Amino acid sequence: MPTAGPNPRLESIPNKRYFTIGEVAKLCDLKTHVLRYWEQEFHQISPVKRSNRRYYQRQDVLVIRQIRSLLHEQGYTISGARQWLSGEQAGDDAARYKQLVRQTITELEELLATLKSF
Repeated sequence: MPTAGPNPRLESIPNKRYFTIGEVAKLCDLKTHVLRYWEQEFHQISPVKRSNRRYYQRQDVLVIRQIRSLLHEQGYTISGARQWLSGEQAGDDAARYKQLVRQTITELEELLATLKSF
């Protein structure tokens, strides 16, 4: 079965604690209404809600990117993506760790390229 990898076209995730729905939409190349819909469909997405505003954490952004990859790039249905996320692959800590390492490497490579351009 295919694995969900990072999309090289997406910009790196900034090092901050909370992200607004607009920031997450931009980071994940999605519309805000899609994010709100996915919150209802995937219990793994759980933004903090304060004063009628959503604040996502880095882990939420990684999960949303994984869902985006499953749905938009790998052809899964919502139901299939939900099963994939609740199955063995999603529960595997090693797979999550590898995904985080790949994202960090991508961010470091982008930073190195920026520094080399000076």
